[in-house]
Amino acid sequence: MAGSDAAGAFRLPLRLLSILGFLALWALAAVLADRAEVPGPLEVLDFLTREAADGQLFYHLAITLARVAAAFLIAMFIGTAVGVMMGQHRRLDRLLDPWVILMLNLPALVVIVLCYIWIGLTEAAAVTAVALNKIPNVVVTLREGAKALDPRLMEMAQVFRFSRLRLLRHVILPQLFPFIAAAGRSGLALIWKIVLVVELLGRSNGVGFQIHLYFQLFDVAAILGYALAFVCVMLCIEYIVVQPLETHLNRWRPGAASRAA
Repeated sequence: MAGSDAAGAFRLPLRLLSILGFLALWALAAVLADRAEVPGPLEVLDFLTREAADGQLFYHLAITLARVAAAFLIAMFIGTAVGVMMGQHRRLDRLLDPWVILMLNLPALVVIVLCYIWIGLTEAAAVTAVALNKIPNVVVTLREGAKALDPRLMEMAQVFRFSRLRLLRHVILPQLFPFIAAAGRSGLALIWKIVLVVELLGRSNGVGFQIHLYFQLFDVAAILGYALAFVCVMLCIEYIVVQPLETHLNRWRPGAASRAA
């Protein structure tokens, strides 16, 4: 336990050192370039301070984060359900596999444009377009997870006459948690990037809209400011919510505590 605490205390300075190194390289690149198109960290920080004081920064961050959350929940719910069913039923897997491959290879831009044309320039179209782009990835990940379920545990559950709810809670879900966590982590990284494109093409608010607005003004400091601000939000979600939750859900696995450390 003491070793785990020491390792945890050692990770924070390393991460801080990495961030400081990134900022130093950025500042050096800005000095060497000596152009308005390559602003330094202080210029970006100054812009963010002004936007935060006006309330614009938090407003647009909240709008984008709400769209990310809605699309993420829809994609995870539908993708998990379909993926598990495909992993457990071969005929269904063969039936839906061409659809999954089609959706995986359909460009995100095409899905976004079609949703805006068919549904309209609405929030429903924006969230639907983002969710549709993520669902196939979740399906593929959870399908593999369902195929990897331990048949011995399933047989044990049958011997002890587990109810369906108990079987799902104590046998199936614990084995699927690593796959759900993997799909969720990659999903967050993918979804927020697609949300920015959705906002750029058809919304009047959000981080993507602001980036498009400042692109027209050739304000690189503003573009970097909004992009980095939302990256910071997603990093906070990763370190404060996703990683601790993943560690908690996988605590029953052998060696989980040592890997978390």
